[in-house]
Amino acid sequence: MKAVIAYASTHHGNTKKVVEAIAKECDVELVDVTQVREKNLSDYDLIGFASGIYAAQFHQQVKNFAQVNLPQGKKIFYIMTSAMDKDFSKSMEASISGKNAEVVGKFSCHGYNTFGPFKLVGGTSKGHPDETDLKNAVEFFKGLQ
Repeated sequence: MKAVIAYASTHHGNTKKVVEAIAKECDVELVDVTQVREKNLSDYDLIGFASGIYAAQFHQQVKNFAQVNLPQGKKIFYIMTSAMDKDFSKSMEASISGKNAEVVGKFSCHGYNTFGPFKLVGGTSKGHPDETDLKNAVEFFKGLQ
Protein backbone atom coordinates (compact mmCIF):
# COMPACT_ATOMS: atom_id res chain seq x y z
CA MET A 1 0.00 0.00 0.00
CA LYS A 2 1.44 3.36 -1.05
CA ALA A 3 0.93 6.01 1.64
CA VAL A 4 1.65 9.71 2.11
CA ILE A 5 1.17 12.15 4.99
CA ALA A 6 0.74 15.84 4.19
CA TYR A 7 1.55 17.85 7.32
CA ALA A 8 2.25 21.27 8.80
CA SER A 9 4.24 21.64 12.00
CA THR A 10 5.08 25.26 12.66
CA HIS A 11 5.37 26.07 16.39
CA HIS A 12 7.22 23.44 18.42
CA GLY A 13 7.54 20.64 15.86
CA ASN A 14 5.02 18.45 17.68
CA THR A 15 3.34 17.15 14.52
CA LYS A 16 6.67 16.71 12.75
CA LYS A 17 7.88 14.47 15.61
CA VAL A 18 4.79 12.29 15.22
CA VAL A 19 4.93 11.91 11.42
CA GLU A 20 8.70 11.36 11.46
CA ALA A 21 8.26 8.57 14.03
CA ILE A 22 5.75 6.93 11.69
CA ALA A 23 8.02 7.37 8.65
CA LYS A 24 10.98 5.90 10.54
CA GLU A 25 9.15 2.60 11.07
CA CYS A 26 6.72 2.48 8.15
CA ASP A 27 6.84 2.95 4.42
CA VAL A 28 5.21 6.38 4.10
CA GLU A 29 6.20 9.54 2.27
CA LEU A 30 6.05 12.85 4.14
CA VAL A 31 5.08 16.14 2.49
CA ASP A 32 5.59 19.37 4.41
CA VAL A 33 2.77 21.53 3.05
CA THR A 34 4.46 24.70 4.28
CA GLN A 35 7.07 23.95 1.59
CA VAL A 36 5.03 22.08 -1.06
CA ARG A 37 1.73 23.54 -2.30
CA GLU A 38 0.84 21.03 -5.01
CA LYS A 39 1.49 17.32 -5.43
CA ASN A 40 -0.15 14.63 -7.53
CA LEU A 41 -1.62 12.22 -4.98
CA SER A 42 -3.46 9.96 -7.43
CA ASP A 43 -0.99 7.05 -7.06
CA TYR A 44 -1.40 6.84 -3.27
CA ASP A 45 -3.74 4.31 -1.66
CA LEU A 46 -3.76 6.05 1.73
CA ILE A 47 -3.45 9.79 2.34
CA GLY A 48 -2.96 11.37 5.75
CA PHE A 49 -3.39 14.96 6.83
CA ALA A 50 -1.51 15.96 9.96
CA SER A 51 -1.43 19.22 11.85
CA GLY A 52 -1.08 21.00 15.10
CA ILE A 53 -4.37 22.58 16.08
CA TYR A 54 -4.76 26.34 15.91
CA ALA A 55 -7.93 27.79 17.48
CA ALA A 56 -9.70 24.41 17.04
CA GLN A 57 -8.63 24.24 13.37
CA PHE A 58 -6.15 22.29 11.26
CA HIS A 59 -3.36 24.51 9.94
CA GLN A 60 -4.71 26.54 7.00
CA GLN A 61 -2.02 25.21 4.64
CA VAL A 62 -3.08 21.61 5.37
CA LYS A 63 -6.69 22.54 4.59
CA ASN A 64 -5.63 24.31 1.39
CA PHE A 65 -3.40 21.40 0.34
CA ALA A 66 -6.25 18.90 0.80
CA GLN A 67 -8.70 21.06 -1.13
CA VAL A 68 -6.31 21.49 -4.08
CA ASN A 69 -4.64 18.07 -4.21
CA LEU A 70 -6.92 15.34 -2.80
CA PRO A 71 -8.17 13.14 -5.66
CA GLN A 72 -11.62 11.60 -5.74
CA GLY A 73 -12.41 8.44 -3.79
CA LYS A 74 -9.29 8.10 -1.63
CA LYS A 75 -8.88 6.59 1.83
CA ILE A 76 -7.71 9.30 4.21
CA PHE A 77 -6.77 9.69 7.87
CA TYR A 78 -6.02 12.50 10.28
CA ILE A 79 -3.28 13.11 12.81
CA MET A 80 -3.66 15.95 15.31
CA THR A 81 -1.43 17.34 18.05
CA SER A 82 -2.93 19.81 20.49
CA ALA A 83 -2.94 20.96 24.08
CA MET A 84 -6.37 19.37 24.52
CA ASP A 85 -5.85 16.00 22.78
CA LYS A 86 -9.29 16.13 21.14
CA ASP A 87 -10.68 15.34 17.71
CA PHE A 88 -10.58 18.52 15.62
CA SER A 89 -11.00 16.77 12.26
CA LYS A 90 -14.33 18.53 11.60
CA SER A 91 -12.24 21.53 10.62
CA MET A 92 -11.18 19.57 7.50
CA GLU A 93 -14.72 18.90 6.24
CA ALA A 94 -14.89 21.83 3.83
CA SER A 95 -11.48 20.94 2.38
CA ILE A 96 -12.50 17.38 1.50
CA SER A 97 -16.08 18.18 0.56
CA GLY A 98 -17.12 16.61 -2.74
CA LYS A 99 -14.02 14.38 -2.89
CA ASN A 100 -15.84 11.17 -1.84
CA ALA A 101 -13.01 10.45 0.58
CA GLU A 102 -13.34 7.65 3.12
CA VAL A 103 -11.97 8.60 6.55
CA VAL A 104 -10.36 5.39 7.83
CA GLY A 105 -8.84 6.69 11.07
CA LYS A 106 -8.04 9.56 13.39
CA PHE A 107 -5.15 9.94 15.81
CA SER A 108 -4.73 12.66 18.39
CA CYS A 109 -2.16 13.29 21.09
CA HIS A 110 -1.00 16.09 23.34
CA GLY A 111 1.50 18.58 21.99
CA TYR A 112 3.51 21.22 23.80
CA ASN A 113 1.63 24.53 23.57
CA THR A 114 2.79 28.08 24.34
CA PHE A 115 0.16 29.93 22.34
CA GLY A 116 -1.26 33.16 23.76
CA PRO A 117 -1.67 33.23 27.52
CA PHE A 118 -0.18 29.73 27.91
CA LYS A 119 3.23 31.26 27.23
CA LEU A 120 2.95 33.23 30.49
CA VAL A 121 2.76 30.01 32.51
CA GLY A 122 5.48 28.19 30.58
CA GLY A 123 3.10 26.37 28.28
CA THR A 124 0.93 23.29 28.58
CA SER A 125 1.52 19.62 27.73
CA LYS A 126 5.25 19.95 28.30
CA GLY A 127 7.24 16.99 27.04
CA HIS A 128 4.60 15.94 24.53
CA PRO A 129 4.50 14.25 22.23
CA ASP A 130 6.47 11.81 24.35
CA GLU A 131 7.77 8.32 23.55
CA THR A 132 4.39 6.76 24.41
CA ASP A 133 2.59 9.19 22.09
CA LEU A 134 5.03 8.37 19.27
CA LYS A 135 4.66 4.62 19.83
CA ASN A 136 0.87 4.97 19.79
CA ALA A 137 1.04 6.98 16.54
CA VAL A 138 3.12 4.27 14.86
CA GLU A 139 0.70 1.58 16.04
CA PHE A 140 -2.23 3.66 14.80
CA PHE A 141 -0.66 3.94 11.34
CA LYS A 142 0.22 0.24 11.19
CA GLY A 143 -3.43 -0.53 11.98
CA LEU A 144 -4.53 1.40 8.89
CA GLN A 145 -2.57 -0.77 6.48
